[in-house]
Amino acid sequence: MRTCIFVAAALSLALLMGCRTSPKTAEGKEDLRQAAERAMDRMTAADPGLQNVVDKAHAHAIFPKVGKGGLIAGGAYGRGIVYEQGRMIGYADLTQATIGLQAGGQTYSELIVFQNNDALDRFRTNQLEFSANASAIAIRTGVAAAPKYENGVAVYVMPRAGLMAEASIGGQKFTFVSADTQAATRPAQ
Repeated sequence: MRTCIFVAAALSLALLMGCRTSPKTAEGKEDLRQAAERAMDRMTAADPGLQNVVDKAHAHAIFPKVGKGGLIAGGAYGRGIVYEQGRMIGYADLTQATIGLQAGGQTYSELIVFQNNDALDRFRTNQLEFSANASAIAIRTGVAAAPKYENGVAVYVMPRAGLMAEASIGGQKFTFVSADTQAATRPAQ
C-alpha cells in the first residue's frame, strides 16, 4: 500500500512540475488556440445555451484538455486561454492535487465563466482557487439556462476520455500570465 501511495504521489508531482503556463512557440500557441476553439464548439454543441452564458459574461477561460489521474493520491493539469469580452488576454494553468479514495485517469475540457471584473481580477492575480466542495456543472442540454455563479464564477466540464472512480478531497489552483506581459518579456530577436 505504501508503494502505491508513493508511486501516485511521485506521478502527481512529476505532472505538476512539468507545468508551463503558456506555450513557448508560436506553433504551440496556435495549437492551443485551435484546441480551445474545438473544445468550445463541442461544449456549445452539447448545450447551445452555453454560448449565451459566455456572450453575457465578462470573461471566460477555456482549458481544452485537462488530464487527471490518481491512485489514492492524484493530480490534474491543463493549460488554457483566457478571454475578456471576446478578446484573448492571456494563458492559464490549472493544477489540482487530491488525496482520498480514487483510482483511474481521465481527460476533460473545462470552461470557467467570470460573471464580473472582480472575479476575473481574482483569477488574474492568481487568487482564485476552488475548494474541495466546489462543484462543476457537467455539460448536457439545458444546464446553461440558469448559470450557477459562486463568487462570480461558474464552472462547466465536459468529459473527453477515460474513467475515474473518485471520492477525494482537493482543489484546483490557477496560474495566469497576461499575453501583454509575455510579449513584453520576450527577448529581442
